[in-house]
Amino acid sequence: MIAAFFALVLVGAPAASAVPEAQISRGELLQRAATWLTANGGAQVPYSMTEYWTDGYRQDCSGFVSMAALLDNANPQGGPNTVVLATDEYTTPIEVADLQPGDLLIDPVDEPGEEFRHVVIFEKWTADDRSQYLAYEQRGGHGTDHRVLTYGLTDSKYKPYRLKNITD
Repeated sequence: MIAAFFALVLVGAPAASAVPEAQISRGELLQRAATWLTANGGAQVPYSMTEYWTDGYRQDCSGFVSMAALLDNANPQGGPNTVVLATDEYTTPIEVADLQPGDLLIDPVDEPGEEFRHVVIFEKWTADDRSQYLAYEQRGGHGTDHRVLTYGLTDSKYKPYRLKNITD
């Protein structure tokens, strides 16, 4: 008993493991993403890095992804930011060729400019040559959007990731 006490004091208490995120199917994630297209009285949720929607998620791109993916929004408030979404806590890097509905394309690089630190939700390829895809995103100056994109296909800052809590 005394040895166990000293072991705890010298080594420290075991670290609490992170609470696992709720599992979500690809279809449910995309359905949840689509809800913000009309959640504002029939209009899209407006973009804001400082405001929170009625569901408690930040109204920016990473808050939108956190909402769609059922990621915890209590700590940090509004869900993990774009940089944290690109870590092994939430995602696993994949190849562009392996993109499936509900996967993410993330630019976690902190380079000021028109496009930096952004995340979008891949839905499907719109061209046979995989030169463009349909995606959901929450973007500045517009709000929630569902449009054809090329992020990650021509810009090396965007990398494809798979959420760890997604089910097939």
